[in-house]
Amino acid sequence: MADDDIPQQLRYTARHEWVRDDGEVITIGITSFAQDELGDVVYVDLPPTGTQVRADEPFGEVESTKSVSDLYAPVTGEIVERNEDLDDRPELVNADPYGEGWMVRIRPADRTELDALLDADGYRAELGG
Repeated sequence: MADDDIPQQLRYTARHEWVRDDGEVITIGITSFAQDELGDVVYVDLPPTGTQVRADEPFGEVESTKSVSDLYAPVTGEIVERNEDLDDRPELVNADPYGEGWMVRIRPADRTELDALLDADGYRAELGG
């Protein structure tokens, strides 16, 4: 896997979600590796804003031509924004997983949970690289 497929400034989960700390909120998506493994994304099921999520529990699904995969919350908190563009353009997950293909923004209940996430090198090691 190329280094540019694992941006250094992000944090990661072993389940292939990425996390960008934007201050009061965090932005979450799936990694380039995950979208590549899934194949062509055809539908993304995301909860409405205001939904409470718990760390390590499913909060949505990504459906591709190959399978359906759960999305897992990296932290406990409240969804404050969902990427409405994915309703009509789920292919953004494949085209730009770290940009326009983001999934949700969460206001963490406990920011120390972010400390448990993998850095880029740790995620690369998870992938065996």
